[in-house]
Parts: sequence; structure tokens; C-alpha cells
Amino acid sequence: MHILPLLLLVAGSAACAAAARRTSVPAPLLLVTVGLVISYVPGVPDYELDPDVVLPLLLPPLLYTAATDSSYLDLRAQLRPVALLSVGYVLFATLVVGWVAYLLVPSLPLTAALVLGAVVAPPDAVAATAVARRVGLPSRITTILQGESLVNDATAITAYKVALAAAVGEGATWAGGIGEFLLAAVGGIAVGLLMMVPLHWLRTHLREALLQNTLSLLIPFVAYGVAEQVHASGVLAVVVVALYLGHRSWEVDFATRLQEEAVWKMVAFVLESAVFALIGLQLPVVLRGLEEYEGVDAAWYAVALFLVVVAARFVWVYPATFLPRIFSARIRKREENPTWKGPFVIGWAGMRGVVSLAIAFSIPLTTHSGEPFPDRNLILFLTFTTVIGTLVVQGLTLPPLIRFLKLPGRDAQSETLAEANAQAQASRAAEQRLEELLQDERNALPPPLADRLRAVLERRRNAVWERLGAVNPVTGESADDTYRRLSGEMIGAEREVFVRLRDLRYIDDEMLRTLLRRLDLEEAAAYRETT
Repeated sequence: MHILPLLLLVAGSAACAAAARRTSVPAPLLLVTVGLVISYVPGVPDYELDPDVVLPLLLPPLLYTAATDSSYLDLRAQLRPVALLSVGYVLFATLVVGWVAYLLVPSLPLTAALVLGAVVAPPDAVAATAVARRVGLPSRITTILQGESLVNDATAITAYKVALAAAVGEGATWAGGIGEFLLAAVGGIAVGLLMMVPLHWLRTHLREALLQNTLSLLIPFVAYGVAEQVHASGVLAVVVVALYLGHRSWEVDFATRLQEEAVWKMVAFVLESAVFALIGLQLPVVLRGLEEYEGVDAAWYAVALFLVVVAARFVWVYPATFLPRIFSARIRKREENPTWKGPFVIGWAGMRGVVSLAIAFSIPLTTHSGEPFPDRNLILFLTFTTVIGTLVVQGLTLPPLIRFLKLPGRDAQSETLAEANAQAQASRAAEQRLEELLQDERNALPPPLADRLRAVLERRRNAVWERLGAVNPVTGESADDTYRRLSGEMIGAEREVFVRLRDLRYIDDEMLRTLLRRLDLEEAAAYRETT
């Protein structure tokens, strides 16, 4: 692909994602829709997905950002439902969708149908995270969906490889398939476990934030590449490393954390936007190979497969939710009794995404015997329609469905109260430590500076409690909002003076940048104290 189309893709998708934030339409849906429309504008080049680019270059950073934003402790607490969805459901969907496709399409062999089943089996990590953030799902459901989407790609890719080996004539067996699956899973986890501690040690011993963030950008690609080199699951290796590094991120210095958060937010925003736009832009590519099929037949196959994909998820989710409780007294004692609403939302939240399309495009053109791969173009088309169908139908209806079911969202009041209590305990520890240090003559400070340290600590302790308090009856602002606004006004006045002095040549640009950076850090500190 030439550089100009690539730049247009990134710029256009970022602009659409930014516009979506001003509307009620989720960004993934707007991006896919715009991609569909743009794909037929005269002069727009073909943006055919290259699996050699998507899987090793786009998937690792997207998985890494999703995993580092997840909670290792929460995922461990929801290990059973996550495993049942990310492994059990993907294999179940592969078999069910493959069998139905085999019965539905007369020319499709069972092995090729199972390839299709594996391709459309995994819900998408990016889509699940984007929708969960937007609609404010309960924390347990969000954790389950995020955990499923982090691991299910590994299951689907392995199932795809086994089915593909049988389809192209490599003589794959059930025993060989199970062995390959175990090798990929155990190997991927082992690679992640072996790499996570050395990588974390390196992160904590590099002295410059710039070098630490350069390492951070390389980590997902290194973990993925090493695992794939030994024929293990690169997906699982990335997830294991990211969960560990995210869990231990507090051990990295503050400058690295600040830079890393900004860098990865930008990377995730650009990649997520481009990925969803690319999905819509595939329409001309997948339609180009359908000349041999009747349009009505292809449309009927697409609708039927979409319905099977949606139904199969519900068929799996409800038994996977309630059967363990029926057979295990320990689970009944330890966990609250779920209602039918939570599993229904999980069942409806199975949006497919770019990984399914990338895997589909990696299907070879011919088998080992030199024959064309059976119905490859139809498989691409059905994958595309399933991805679009789940994103549009389920993505658009999920927010109103959650509102209709009246699921309890996150309790902002109790979360703020927990935050305030945690801050109060931390502030007491910091205050005690400060007084101990000030008693040592080596730490002697003038009283104004010592008072300033105490004032900053007091401000940080009170800021969270103030969010629970009343607002200003005149402005409608809380106390921390007013504090942040006044602090910004003061800093803005200082900034104007520095710029004026630079324009008068009293200070040079290098000094201006130093002074402005100091103000930027002050402003960031004031903002963070009140959010």
C-alpha cells in the first residue's frame, strides 16, 4: 500500500472516531459504516486486509493495551466463566457453525466448513472493550467480556490451524489437533511466564522514561514474536506478560507511567479507529469473488449463518452460567445467585471483529493437491457479513438493551467513598512518614516549605471527600471543580507573562519551554488532585 492511502486511512478513521464521541453512536459502528460508504467512492483504493500485517503488527498492541487496562485480580476471580467462554464457547461455536454451514451450503466440504466455524467463532477484543466502556456495564460482566476477548483469539487461531490442515490435505487427526492446541496454549503461557519477570526487571532498572517507554512499545511484539517462533500462542504470551506488567506497574517511576499512559492511549485510539474502518473497507474485496454464486443464495447463507452465530452463543452461555452452580455446592456458597439478565447481556455482546477477517484472508488459494480451496470466496463473504451483522445489530441494540433490562451499573457513590477511605489511610501514612523525616536534622526545612508539604497532603486527602459534598449554589460546581478552574486561571496568567517576555526577547525559547513545562506539570498535578 502506498503511503498516501495509509495516511488517509489513519487520518480519516481518527476523525470519524473523534466525531463519534460527540454523538450517541458508538465509534466502532460509525467507523464501519463510513468505511462501507467510502469503499464505493470513485478513486478510493482497495484496502485488502493482509493477515501478515494484522496478526503480528496490529493484534499484539491491541491485546497489550486491553490486558494492561484489565485487572489480574478480577480476572482470577472470574476465571471459570472466562475459561468457559474463551475456550469452551469458541470450540463449541467452531463445531456448531461449521456443521450448520456444511448442511447449508451444498458445495462446502465439512473440513472447509469447520475452517469457517473457527474463523467466526471468537468475539473481538476491541469491540467488546469499546462497547463495555461506552455503555457502563456492571464490573463483573465487563471483566468476563474483557477476559474472554483476551484469550479467545488464541483458541480460535489454533482451531483454525487444525481445521485448515485437514482442509488442505495435511492429514490432521483429532489427537494431533488436541496436541497442537495444548502445545499452543501451554507454550504461549510458558513463554509469557518466562518473559514477564525479566521484562519487568528491565523496566524498573532503566533510568530514563524515554527508554522505558520505547521498551514498552516493543514488549507486545517481542512476546508475540518469540512465542510464534516456537509454535506457541503469541496471543497468550502477550496477555500473560501484559497482565503481570499492569499488575506491577506501581513499581515503575512516575515519569514513565505518565508518558506510558499518554503513548498507549494514542496508539490504542489510532489502531482501534483504523481497524474498524478497515472492516468496512473490505466490502468491494469480498464481493469481487462472488460472481460464481447466486446473489440470493449468498444473502440467504449470510443471514442464516448470522442467526446461527447469535443463537449458538446463547445456547452455550446459559448452561455455562447455571450448570456449575447446580453441580457444585462450593460455587453456590461462594458466589451470588445470578439472574437471567447478566447471561443475556453476555450472550448478546458477542461482536466479531478484525481478527476474524484477518484469519479468513489468510486461507490459502489452493490445497496441497493444487486444487482451489473449496468456496474460499464464499467463506470470506460470510465472515465479512457475520462481522458486520454482529457489530451493527448487536452493537446498536446493546445500549438500549442494557437500559431496558435495568442492570445495576457501577455505583459511583460507593466507589467514591471507597476511594476517599483509601486516600485517607494513605494520607495518614504519608503524614506520619513526613513527621518522622522532619525530626531528622538532615531533613530540616524552613517552616513555609514544611507547611507546603502538609498543605498538599491535606488537599489530596480532602479532594475526594469534596466530591461527595454539596455543589456551589451559584455556579453548580463542586469545590474541587472550582479549585481546578481557579488553578487553571492562575497558571494561564503566568503562561501569558512568560510568552510576552519571550516575545520581548527577555528570555529565549529554550527557557520558555522549561518554564511552560513546569507550569504544565503544576496544572496536571492540580487536575489529578481533583479527579
